Amino acid sequence: MNGVDVRSAAAAMTAVLRPAAGRDWTVRAGDLDWSCWTTAAHVAHDLAAYAGQVSGRPDGGYLPFDLRVRADAAPAEVLTVAAAAAGMLAATIDAASPGDRAWHFGPCDPGGFAAMGVAEILLHTHDLTRGLGLDWSPPAESCARVVRRLFPDAPDGDPVPVLLWLTGRAPLGDRPRRTAWTWQAALP
Repeated sequence: MNGVDVRSAAAAMTAVLRPAAGRDWTVRAGDLDWSCWTTAAHVAHDLAAYAGQVSGRPDGGYLPFDLRVRADAAPAEVLTVAAAAAGMLAATIDAASPGDRAWHFGPCDPGGFAAMGVAEILLHTHDLTRGLGLDWSPPAESCARVVRRLFPDAPDGDPVPVLLWLTGRAPLGDRPRRTAWTWQAALP
């Protein structure tokens, strides 16, 4: 995966959420304990952190910085911050060498950080749309690419419900909803 994937996911996020920026973003984001506002700020934080990892290439942990979205930022502004962070991640990934490695619970390549960024955007957009009462489903092709990169032991099937099941958001057929999960971004 690459910067194009990150930009595409961010465009999907802003397309569905920007028209709802005037709604109450203090409501819970789907089944998360976070509000919609906090969830959108979390997306921005993670994307900025991933960009820092790819750029700084630390090999033993996350860089000691955090993105903080001002508490008085309106939902539309939080979306703009998330889109900006997605742009930073995409540009950083595109500028990186495929052989570069940075820490994410082991050595991770730029494609792994792209996959994690896309996953954060799509999954939390799903959470946000549920909280805001919007009808939206993550793009199937993007979900398929995330599943292939981050979940090597994923079951076969439609990539959207598979990704939602893998990340504890829904049951899958006769498989109950997961209560714990992790993705595998680091390379073997």
